[in-house]
Amino acid sequence: MPEIPKEFLLSSYHYDLPPEYIASTPLLPPEQAKLLVYERGSGRITHSHFAHVFDFFPKDALIVLNDTKVIKARLYGRKASGGKIELLIHNPHNLHHFNAQIRGRISQGSLIHLGQEYSCEVLSPPASLRQVCFYHHQHPLNWEGVLTMLELLGHMPIPPYLKRPDTPTDAQTYQSVFAKHPGAIAAPTASLHFSEHAKAHLLTHFAHAFLTLHVGAGTFLGVECEDIREHPMHSEALFIPKDTQHALDHAPYVLCVGTTALRGVEHYKRGNALKPCDLFLHPGNPVTHVHALLTNFHLPGSTLIMLVASMVGLQKCLELYGIAITHNYRFYSYGDAMLIL
Repeated sequence: MPEIPKEFLLSSYHYDLPPEYIASTPLLPPEQAKLLVYERGSGRITHSHFAHVFDFFPKDALIVLNDTKVIKARLYGRKASGGKIELLIHNPHNLHHFNAQIRGRISQGSLIHLGQEYSCEVLSPPASLRQVCFYHHQHPLNWEGVLTMLELLGHMPIPPYLKRPDTPTDAQTYQSVFAKHPGAIAAPTASLHFSEHAKAHLLTHFAHAFLTLHVGAGTFLGVECEDIREHPMHSEALFIPKDTQHALDHAPYVLCVGTTALRGVEHYKRGNALKPCDLFLHPGNPVTHVHALLTNFHLPGSTLIMLVASMVGLQKCLELYGIAITHNYRFYSYGDAMLIL
């Protein structure tokens, strides 16, 4: 078999990160976060703080943001035997069936008791995503009913690597100030750096547009294939309003806040306006329609770090991450930011 090029090897996207560099809680106010600015044209690297991010935004840029809203997608229940089960609810499969990750051993056809007369039936055998059906007083729930249940019983789906339960504070800090449409199971984390004050400044002084990409399995699940090109991306619901489509069709320069906004723009610009987004960006399928990206520092081996590598190259990506570690940047969802120009 031919040798897999380095930029397509999963092992190429691993780096060593001391545990203390993982941000377990957010900085408040969020503008205190560090900001690494990398200018691809000149190779210049600038260390700053998010409070100064607008100084680096090109004046003619169209700023594109994801206005998805994180739902309380994590549920805890019990099997008939009393054993504990954890569910992470993903997108609807059809009217009454939903995709979910399940932690804990449970067989197809089993019932999970959730409390307050809510229950969940497991419809499919063990897999990374399983189909389930929810009931209230034995009546099956549609998506609207599931959202009502999650507001009542659910927990904010903070990432597992934080190694702590969610707190009432997470309901605010793990939600973007741009959040509007419920449906995400993870926050578009680059947006978490914006306070209400920064939001007002952006909306007043820069051309901007919104899309809605409900962050789900496509972003959430890790890559397991040795050759990353074989990784199957799960599709995620994407909605791009007509005014955003018009803005994207005429923008001379597009700056995306977050990888999900970028994937949404690239998906649209490649002629997929009406289809769910299953776009996997990596060095073999690079970003071609977006000029700049504001993002966080991502997990090793994730599709997100591969997206960054598609913009700057694998070697430069790992170099930038190494520089961030040397300068004590905070990593992952509640961590610091990088602006790629």
